Amino acid sequence: MDMLQVVFCVTHVLCLLDFIPVTFMLPADYNIFVEEFRRNPSYTWIMKPAGKAQGVGIFLINKLSQIKKWSKDTKGNPVTTSKEVYVISRYIQDPLLIGGKKFDLRLYVLVTSYRPLKAYIYQLGFCRFCTVQYTPHMSEIDNMFVHLTNVAIQKHGEEYNSCHGGKWTVSNLRLYLEGTRGKEAADKLFDDIHWLIVHSLKAVQNVMSIDRHCFEVYGYDIIIDNNLKPWLIEVNASPSLSHTTANDRAMKMSLIYDTLRMVLPSTGVPDVKWSKTPSPDVFGCYDILYDEEQAIADAKAKLAQAAGVASGIRSRSRNADASMATSKTGRVMSWK
Repeated sequence: MDMLQVVFCVTHVLCLLDFIPVTFMLPADYNIFVEEFRRNPSYTWIMKPAGKAQGVGIFLINKLSQIKKWSKDTKGNPVTTSKEVYVISRYIQDPLLIGGKKFDLRLYVLVTSYRPLKAYIYQLGFCRFCTVQYTPHMSEIDNMFVHLTNVAIQKHGEEYNSCHGGKWTVSNLRLYLEGTRGKEAADKLFDDIHWLIVHSLKAVQNVMSIDRHCFEVYGYDIIIDNNLKPWLIEVNASPSLSHTTANDRAMKMSLIYDTLRMVLPSTGVPDVKWSKTPSPDVFGCYDILYDEEQAIADAKAKLAQAAGVASGIRSRSRNADASMATSKTGRVMSWK
């Protein structure tokens, strides 16, 4: 492999892993954040309290003066005591819009094992829409009905529709994208989303406590930008299962039912000896997202196949060389 191929491979891998907006923890990372802010002063940033949920305490900033309470102490050190911890991330200012409105995706992922990693994705995720037309204009920077998709926020808006709850199914989103951007682009987007989830799980794989009797259902929040690039916004360890509409209630009841069928043996009774490998007929609306054991086995098979092909080529090459040598010898003898 030459240097150009190496550079291409490294660049490709880095692109695959570029799925989280630039993010800092405040007040601990305040100085580093200020450096980044000054390099890109035109960016807008979104701040979220680390210990709260449902959009509580979230706000947008575009000036350092808006977060001066995280400034340095008199000795020039970042203040890290008696302050609420916030996550601050670069705001995605060019989100994909449908009907002029911003939305995000909520996807559910079941993890039954981290080592080896085994994860399943639920087919019945949904999109959450804002109730007000999106604009990046600074005059609307404080209008959370424009920027935050949380139902807990949007349900208080004048334009909120309690019948559909401002939600679309993932299948409807895919159909829309196939119609407006093409099937190939839609397929690539969802493939990118699946790999985004896998890479995020593998990133924490080695630090997670391993208990073969446990499982987790995560709620992934993902925003798609106008170039159909997915961005991971957050992973909820305890996603809300409360409902706002009849369809929402049916979906979440189905999620609970399918999850219990996946993590319990066929008898329905917990068994410490069970391998936690469910039969495909109990998957319900779950699909296998990633099976590390199977992935390793497939990789080994491909390597063995490649080695066999290479060995065959070398063998044929040696036979050809030997045949050519014999042929040459025969010709020399005949010339004599």
